[in-house]
Amino acid sequence: MSTQEIYNYRRVNDQISTGGQPSEEQLRAAAAEGFRTVINLATINPRYSLKDEAGLVWSLDMTYHHIPVEWEYPQESDFAAFEAVVQDLPEGKTLIHCAANFRVTAFYSLYAMKHLGWSEAQAAEFRAPIWEGSDYPIWGEFIGDMQLKLKR
Repeated sequence: MSTQEIYNYRRVNDQISTGGQPSEEQLRAAAAEGFRTVINLATINPRYSLKDEAGLVWSLDMTYHHIPVEWEYPQESDFAAFEAVVQDLPEGKTLIHCAANFRVTAFYSLYAMKHLGWSEAQAAEFRAPIWEGSDYPIWGEFIGDMQLKLKR
């Protein structure tokens, strides 16, 4: 078992990886692979979520942050909370996940535009493998609005 088996897994760089909801075994693999922090952007949904993800992550000696982003209502305040956590990450590898890596790739691409100098094209390229072929107008509008605000 490895983190690369997480649904829609994407390695951003040596420190950041993203994905969908990991299983308990995949979180154990993350700890074994040297991940120190887990950020979860999904809401708690018994159908998809682990029973006690926070407890498991803490038991594996990793830090856990939960920023529940409502799928139908992404908010600028959600992004601000994500931004604050990412800017204050401790040393070590971080796994950022949600249910299927849609929220995460949206938020991380916006973060990278604001803080890492990514262009809109780079951000779109990062999202493409996850978002291609999907039709979520609420998220398209959110990403577009946030990109406009980041340009100001």
